Amino acid sequence: METVKVSNVTANDLPWKIIYDASRCTMCGSCVATCSFRAIKMKVERRRTVFSEGDFPDPQSRFSAVPVISQVDSIRDYCRGCGMCEKVCPNDAIHPVRNPDTRHPIITRCLGGDSIKRGGRKNLEGSIRTLDSIRVGRISQMTDPSLDAQRHTFDLLAPFGRILPPGKLPFSPNQDNELVSNEATPPVNWIYPVIIGDMSIGALSWRMWEAMAMATAYLNEECGLPVRMSSGEGGVPRRLLRSRYLKYTILQIASGHFGWNRIATSMPDMIEDPAGILIKIGQGAKPGDGGLLQAGKVAEHIQAIRGVPKTDLLSPPNHQGLYSIEESVQKMFLSMNAAFKFRVPVAIKVAASSTSVSVFNNLVRDPYNIVGGFFLDGIDGGTGAAHEVSLDHTGHPIASKLRDCYLAAVSQGRQGQIPLWAAGGLGKTGDLAADAFKMICLGANGVFSGKLILQMAGCVGNDMGRCNACNTGLCPVGITTQEPPLVHRLDPERVAQNIVNYFLAMDQEFKKLMAPIGNSSLPVGRSDALISTDRAIADRLQIQHVC
Repeated sequence: METVKVSNVTANDLPWKIIYDASRCTMCGSCVATCSFRAIKMKVERRRTVFSEGDFPDPQSRFSAVPVISQVDSIRDYCRGCGMCEKVCPNDAIHPVRNPDTRHPIITRCLGGDSIKRGGRKNLEGSIRTLDSIRVGRISQMTDPSLDAQRHTFDLLAPFGRILPPGKLPFSPNQDNELVSNEATPPVNWIYPVIIGDMSIGALSWRMWEAMAMATAYLNEECGLPVRMSSGEGGVPRRLLRSRYLKYTILQIASGHFGWNRIATSMPDMIEDPAGILIKIGQGAKPGDGGLLQAGKVAEHIQAIRGVPKTDLLSPPNHQGLYSIEESVQKMFLSMNAAFKFRVPVAIKVAASSTSVSVFNNLVRDPYNIVGGFFLDGIDGGTGAAHEVSLDHTGHPIASKLRDCYLAAVSQGRQGQIPLWAAGGLGKTGDLAADAFKMICLGANGVFSGKLILQMAGCVGNDMGRCNACNTGLCPVGITTQEPPLVHRLDPERVAQNIVNYFLAMDQEFKKLMAPIGNSSLPVGRSDALISTDRAIADRLQIQHVC
């Protein structure tokens, strides 16, 4: 008898099991062809049939070869639970189920000898989101009339750029008592309070990026919503840098400096300035850890844009050569402002942490008045690829740290001078307007979101470990892959329409939340409008506790 191989990987060791009903299967092969993870295969099994002929029992055996669909037992090619096989099966013969007995985290480390890497979202769930325990509880009525959301005009604009206090504005009256400017003021762009978060070409497929660009242009030019999108690290196609649509894009520079050679050489050909520059120091999904674009996603066009060979691309966890906040202001902000001749606001993005307020306080006191925004990214932000231990066990929730930064500015009388933008799990329940509104009341000027945009495109992943394979380049719906057969599963026009429709719906919902509290402009810092059913949250955020 052959030795029992108890150490072999089986389906019961993996996070998902494939449930297959051979009696319903027509062997069309759609499920196998659709599975981008190669987690299922067609094979032939030997089946025994026992039968008896005649009036008296005379058992006999007949063997036959039966084609079936089988799950692959591998720590490399395993089911991620995306459910694409179930989507394409005409007879409901196959579907994945979560395996509560999985040993995958252990056997992967044991057999691979490497840290687990994945994309998507954090998989460790808390009991309840902070924002879900907060309500808009101050409703204007007889003494302070509310507004009519259907008839009133609302100003849904947020600043991207340094705002000077009245005493520092370089204006003086002339002989005709008209205010004239004595010198240039910092550049400020007034934009929609929700930015499409920074996701790079490389992390996303070219069709997904095209869909976001189309949606952004349509929202601006046809719908009148000044929505902006951030490029993410890695540069952008040269045709975008030379087009008039560049004015809707915030160009990001990060610690790897990927793609910035192409941006620099394209500056003489730019007919429009970008919407802004975002210098990424860290991100909430993996704070203190560098970004990771695995070689499988570094396609030819990514190599051309970033100026790299086909290899794993690792961004340092911080900007090498920058050893203090003051140095970052002097080197990075001044150089980026000078490059665009002080016409483009320059902001900084950091991961939420216990030191965020210290960073913000230093930037608020910037003597050059050129820090155009403070982007704070919290623990629940999504990511294209990271080490799982970083994803699940590092980071800081966004709500309390945003509140700390805002109150720190208030204590100095400097609130609003550097716009605060926040992210990290916003729109997690699908309702971005409500989350954004609560964050604005806590002190944010606006929010940015990337993960929800992918959900609009048809992402099948979730926070309970479903799919979350963005790092592999095998995205089953064509969002985070560079493989042509998978990319072509995505319809960019359909995705662009979904994004446009969501923003139009969100715009209505913003007004429905602003009208009851009597605000016609964004209620930045209006924490009096919020209540919480959780005393600890109410005390921490300094809002009213109710029961």
